[in-house]
Order: sequence, then C-alpha cells, then structure tokens
Amino acid sequence: MAHELAGQGAPSGTVVVATTLSGGRGTRGNRWSAPPGGLWLSVLVRPDPAAVERLSLRVGLEIAESLSRLIPPERVELKWPNDLVVRHHKVGGILTEARWSGDRLSWVIVGVGLNVTNPVPPDTSMPAIGLVDVLPTLDLATLEPVVIEAVIRASASAYQFLTPEELDRFAARDWLAGRPILTPDPGVAAGIFSDGRLRVVDAGGAERRVAGPITVPGLAPGARLV
Repeated sequence: MAHELAGQGAPSGTVVVATTLSGGRGTRGNRWSAPPGGLWLSVLVRPDPAAVERLSLRVGLEIAESLSRLIPPERVELKWPNDLVVRHHKVGGILTEARWSGDRLSWVIVGVGLNVTNPVPPDTSMPAIGLVDVLPTLDLATLEPVVIEAVIRASASAYQFLTPEELDRFAARDWLAGRPILTPDPGVAAGIFSDGRLRVVDAGGAERRVAGPITVPGLAPGARLV
C-alpha cells in the first residue's frame, strides 16, 4: 500500500500502519511474524540518492537511541545489519525497499516491525522479547510517533557514507562486536566500515568486508523471524 501511495504522488513522511500482517517478510524474503499487539509500519521517504545504501543502518541507529530514551536504563543494541536487540533478545527489525526510474531514485519505503504486546513465537532465529516485557506501561500510541520521527530523521542525511560520529554511535550499540562469525568469512566481528559492511577479522588478523548474510553460533539459520 505504501508503494501504491508513493506512485500516486504521496509526500515524503506518509505512513501506513497495520494492526497485523498476513504476508509479512523480512530481509531476503524471510518470514516475518506480525500478530496484533506489535508496531508494524511503513514510512515513505525520498532521501538523497547518495545516502540510500546506508539508510537502513541510520534508521536502526535512530530508532535504537529513541527506544533507549523510552526504556531507561535498558540499552538497545543493534545486530548488524537491521535488528534491534534488548537483553540479548530481538525486539524488532528494519527493511528498506527503494524504487528507481532508470538511474533516478523515486522513493524508499522503510518498514519497521517492533514486538510490543504481541505474542512472540518460540521458533525464531534469535530469542525474541516484547518491549512491554521491559517497560509494562509502554503502549503503541506512545511508541508510534517516536519511531516515525526516528525514521524521518535518518532519511534526512545526505552523506553517502557513515560519518565518524555515526560509526562511534553504532559501535556503542554493536551487539555483534567480538562475537564469532561462521560464514561467509570465518572470524570475529569487529564493527562496521563507513560503507556499512561488516568488518570481520580472521584468525590471521586480516580484515574482511562482509555484505551478508552471516551465520553466528547459537542463532538458527533459516528459522522464523519476528
């Protein structure tokens, strides 16, 4: 629906919110469970074309920082490339879809899914949690404008690459840092590069740029996402 509205000329900042999704999907077509009680929304933005490749990382960073202000003293972390994590449990994820007309960017739809009061299925790729498990008084009415504003802030950047300040902010919330990576290049996660790729250091100390997908010990590949 958001793509349809964009094609009809809807302005940047237009939002579509769903109570539930019957055909939700995550990165690379993975299934996405979206029952009632969660925050499931899509935001239409028209960012600077140069910044599109790093948009999902910037959105994740802005949302993580906004959520941290809502649920202090909890630390909201980022699991590269697009997951939000609290207490080592996934609370949400981000998916961006761009539409181009030739080499001209037409628009981007930023999809955000957050577990709030919805039931969390047990067969997820990473243990999941709802935000009300952290802050029982949190409700969708409070959360929705905070998330929308975070997406819009992230889309305002015109920088092609992540700035040193953004890299520092990401590093402060980097859930993968220091964790072993099994595939595609075995090693240890050591932050991200300014182009948004994951830095993996192998046993010999060589750095590799990884675009994904990755396999992390203890996280089931191909399991349902939430």
